[in-house]
Amino acid sequence: MWTDVPIVQAPMAGGPSTPELAAAVSDAGGLGFLAAGYKTPEAMRADITATRALTSRPFGVNVFMPSLDEVDPAAVAAYRDRLAPEARRLGVEAGTPSARDDAYHAKVVDLVADPPAFVGFTFGCPSDEVVQALKDRGATVVVTVTSVDEARQASAADALCLQGAEAGGHRGSFTNTSDEPLPLRVLLHSVRGTTSQPLIAAGGLATASDVAEVLGLGAVAAQLGTAFVRCPESGASAVHKAALADPRFTETALTRAFSGRPARGLVNRFLTEHSPHAPAAYPDVHYVTSPLRKASAAQGDPEGVNLWAGESFRKTTETPAADLVAALTPG
Repeated sequence: MWTDVPIVQAPMAGGPSTPELAAAVSDAGGLGFLAAGYKTPEAMRADITATRALTSRPFGVNVFMPSLDEVDPAAVAAYRDRLAPEARRLGVEAGTPSARDDAYHAKVVDLVADPPAFVGFTFGCPSDEVVQALKDRGATVVVTVTSVDEARQASAADALCLQGAEAGGHRGSFTNTSDEPLPLRVLLHSVRGTTSQPLIAAGGLATASDVAEVLGLGAVAAQLGTAFVRCPESGASAVHKAALADPRFTETALTRAFSGRPARGLVNRFLTEHSPHAPAAYPDVHYVTSPLRKASAAQGDPEGVNLWAGESFRKTTETPAADLVAALTPG
């Protein structure tokens, strides 16, 4: 194993993954991860620099692959029109679609020049050339997969992160489909027999016994995201942190309502009202809803913002990250 303890802090784009969180997890013996998604290459590099200043331990950064969705502009426009009353109520205008590659190529160039110890990829698999270039610079390459077929496509990676259906946030699938996601234990069992690559298990894990279970099923480490959202080092919004402990929210669901890609979050009003109408158009829908989500968070309204959460969200606490790593480590 690459770390002292088999705990990986999931890269959570949009705010939760900070240099402080990644450094605290790595200093505690786990593997902290930054999230480059939605950031400029310059902001990504600034996070790496800041994390290096906070810890001498290994950490990682995760990159979104460019979207390959074939988008129907009319469907996106219709969804934007549908959200107009929401926007007026919040005093903003719905956003308009912009670049669809998340500055992927610029980020890869930057990372190949000076990578952290680990580089992860979500929403697809980088080319063998990119993987090899990062390996040549000493980086360990991790690709998130959600099926046996995706695992086979990522055979050049050093390790695979197996994301089960229980996981919070975006599905890391290579394609934007509505296929029924596999539960983590089923996915782990299915992939384990097809590859010798190290497997990181992710999805709905919240306790030391959960970690021990997936290690017993063949994983080398457990990756947890939602468990770290309420940590003081997390950059998640106050609205998001509070919602995870709010008894009004009782369940999670997969939705395209906020971004155009399936993602698991707490069931709130926005998710309930708009999920049936959101097109499979990522990141176009993300751009459309961004001003609304920011306004809802700023106004302290948990009913209009994406509250990403895994199925085990009820077990989250406000524990400092280092203490959480210790609590999650099997005895």
